[in-house]
Amino acid sequence: MTGPLRSRRKSSPVDVGGVIVGGDAPIVVQSMTNTDTADIDKTVEQVADLARAGSELVRITVDRAEAAAAVPQIRDKLAAMNIQVPLVGDFHYNGHTLLAEHPDCAEALCKYRINPGNVGFRAKRDTQFSKIIEIALEKNKPVRIGVNWGSLDQELLTRLMDENAGAPDPRDAAEVMHEAIVQSATLSAIRAEELGMTADKIILSAKVSTVQDLVSVYSSLAARCNYALHLGLTEAGMGSKGIVASATALAILLQQGIGDTIRISLTPKPGGDRTQEVQVAQEILQTMGLRSFMPSVTACPGCGRTTSTVFQELAEDIETFVREKIPEWQETYPGVENMKLAVMGCIVNGPGESKHADIGISLPGTGETPSAPVFIDGEKTTTLRGENIAGEFKDIVLDYVKKRYS
Repeated sequence: MTGPLRSRRKSSPVDVGGVIVGGDAPIVVQSMTNTDTADIDKTVEQVADLARAGSELVRITVDRAEAAAAVPQIRDKLAAMNIQVPLVGDFHYNGHTLLAEHPDCAEALCKYRINPGNVGFRAKRDTQFSKIIEIALEKNKPVRIGVNWGSLDQELLTRLMDENAGAPDPRDAAEVMHEAIVQSATLSAIRAEELGMTADKIILSAKVSTVQDLVSVYSSLAARCNYALHLGLTEAGMGSKGIVASATALAILLQQGIGDTIRISLTPKPGGDRTQEVQVAQEILQTMGLRSFMPSVTACPGCGRTTSTVFQELAEDIETFVREKIPEWQETYPGVENMKLAVMGCIVNGPGESKHADIGISLPGTGETPSAPVFIDGEKTTTLRGENIAGEFKDIVLDYVKKRYS
């Protein structure tokens, strides 16, 4: 049996547009648009969708003048829709220029993401990095210094590789790569502090795309600094592969108390729903007992005792019902996100699981004429029969929510 979660690693809390990242604050869920930011309407629509799905920060690409000019309009249109989610600007190569030439963009964003691997090269690196930090200080904005092994500082990596090659007991090349990632983040943060930025304005990330590499890098990073940390497996992939890889990597680190904000970088199908990455992030945190976002629905997987599809259809129906109702419930019924439901398929584990839930329903199994006992707070209260079991069970759930959480 897994032991309790380790105490959360202490980090400096960072205020990102009213959302606190780090310290004792809950772990923050964030996401990123994949629209062309210069397309204001499409970007507003996607940011709004992500925010409604539960993304507490949304990052947008700012890659050229047209995108930078669009940012204040995006902020204003979202505000008119009563969408207050903080916007984070994602800068590569030319952030120093865009922020300087578009002060309204610099003001509208709540945080700037800087990549030390491409903020500038050779002699220009420090000048261009410093310019972004100076603007952040002027606008009183935090920064995320985000290292990615796909765009790692090659001068730093080469130097560490050369030093390692001359060492009496050289390390594995992967270890040197990990060290380069960690140093790129921490040295950049130290430089930001030298320029006047305080630790409560700095978030670090160190993204790689394989589970063991991510665990190694973040374990080292967490041990060597007290900055707030953004977790995520970069380029996690599509579908179940991306979900499983992200959940595995983040669960290991979160179990160790590492991480203050998370993003699940899933590759969507063409035209796919971008909000899936928000849902997965929420489910990871809720499954680990770190946060609650919506009532949980326990359902059995089915076996030879459940050859009909009645319980499968009922479980899907209740899961969809709860997800659709939770925005409305959270407005009126505080704590409802902690409710536990069970939809079980047969008599083996069904009654027991139903008793463990706040509300549970248990179907009889193979070839059943639907006859389903309902348990509330561990006690059997009624048995539902007939063609409208789903509708009647929803009414019971609604009544329970009103009575318990009002």
